[in-house]
Amino acid sequence: MSVLSYLLSNLNYFTVWFLMMLESTVIPVPSELVVSPAAYHAAGGNLNIWLVILLATLGADCGATINYLAGYYLGRPIIYRFAESKWGKVCLLNRQKVEKSESYFNNHGMVATITGRLIPGIRHLISIPAGLAKMHYGKFILYTTIGAGVWNCILAFLGWYLFSIVPEDKLGEAIESYSEYIKYAIIGILLLAIMYFAFKKLLTYIHKK
Repeated sequence: MSVLSYLLSNLNYFTVWFLMMLESTVIPVPSELVVSPAAYHAAGGNLNIWLVILLATLGADCGATINYLAGYYLGRPIIYRFAESKWGKVCLLNRQKVEKSESYFNNHGMVATITGRLIPGIRHLISIPAGLAKMHYGKFILYTTIGAGVWNCILAFLGWYLFSIVPEDKLGEAIESYSEYIKYAIIGILLLAIMYFAFKKLLTYIHKK
């Protein structure tokens, strides 16, 4: 059994924090198999659901900060060189993924650090372009916390819900089958976020006139 498999099968407050920290760097850890099972155990009385969400979000913040600092201090050439290296491939990273996350950040601005946390393939990399762009760290960590918190709440709700209808040995399959519902929830949240920031910009524009 690998270290990752062992940690995933022995979830506690520390492993939730640690695995979610890894998930927010460039190490491929599926957050669905961390937060949802932890919430499943919380529903059974073994953990506290709010602490699961809190520690998962703090872990995401720590991992995102590592990526942010890497982008901020290492710069674009080194980041892209790593993405194309042997170690980058081990982390399932490549130039296209980094370019995709950077393009998303450039097209959506600072709000991308919220909405990007909800998009598979971009979620764990969106912190890198934020660092490359020298985004203010206070704003970065605030938006990251909001995005990661929302994502973790969705996964925790799924795990809590599945406790009453799915035996533990079928949990992994159930999480995978419910992924479509998670996608719909994400789309709804993204639309609300876009509407909120568009409305905020409109109000700012009106006040300036």
